[in-house]
Amino acid sequence: MKRRTLLLHLLPALGAARSVAQSGAPVTPLSKPIPSSGEQIPVVGLGSWITFNVGNDPSAREQCAEVMRGFFASGGRLIDSSPMYGSSQGVIGEGLRKIGAQRAVLSADKVWTAASGARQIEASRQLWRLSRFDLLQVHNLLAWQEQLALLQAMKAAGRVRYVGITTSEGRRHSEMEQIMRKHRIDFVQLTYNLLDREAEQRLLPLARERGIAVLANRPFREGALLDRLKRHPLPGWAGEIDCASWAQVALKFIVSHPAVTCAIPATSSVAHVRENMAACTGRLPDEAMRRRMAADAEKL
Repeated sequence: MKRRTLLLHLLPALGAARSVAQSGAPVTPLSKPIPSSGEQIPVVGLGSWITFNVGNDPSAREQCAEVMRGFFASGGRLIDSSPMYGSSQGVIGEGLRKIGAQRAVLSADKVWTAASGARQIEASRQLWRLSRFDLLQVHNLLAWQEQLALLQAMKAAGRVRYVGITTSEGRRHSEMEQIMRKHRIDFVQLTYNLLDREAEQRLLPLARERGIAVLANRPFREGALLDRLKRHPLPGWAGEIDCASWAQVALKFIVSHPAVTCAIPATSSVAHVRENMAACTGRLPDEAMRRRMAADAEKL
């Protein structure tokens, strides 16, 4: 079953979402609180790794702007990027200005340098065309001692709202755990999905204990997970949690974990961003269903 075939099941819902967006009526997605502040954010955000690294191609930049338009129309808020992501930051900034969403976005970026973090952050801010970031994270723990101190000083001065650290693909979990235990941070970003569940053992319970929000990256393993799943029919139990596609199954598994605040899939497709945001609606799986989802995914 192709992902586009599965999208046929979504067309009525997506049409309704477009009508709501065009009418100006509010879209209310499932949200969770950021533990350090209580601020609510939708449980699905938007990543920009690879998909928004389109250089100066005008049509590709316009497509990215339309993805963001669809994201916000579906109730989205958090967009994540990094200096590591090529042209993505500038593409986001241009798109936000074009669609008038600079006040709607919850901006999440990173510092990724062993040199002057302050200079890099300022360059990133100018690319985003924002007065300040909402969240800044130390990307893959690079020079984290220096950069986390910088971010905390910026937060104390009111120049950023939240600070955090990131890792991906299961790397450096032990070091991340130690930072979480010893430092007051608002967010961690890590890899968590139907097949990559190492974070369940220590990091996710610790995040709940310490009141740290969790962003889940690589929810689809850069598409490889969906390529694997879509070879099989959508299971009957998907309807019990209001899922019309494997993408929604994968996202609802992630965001139903009590410690996960938001998953950040990346896409260059307007149809896919709407499909992903539909995971912010309907029922979420309980613990028994989550175990069944993980077991079934491992067998496929």
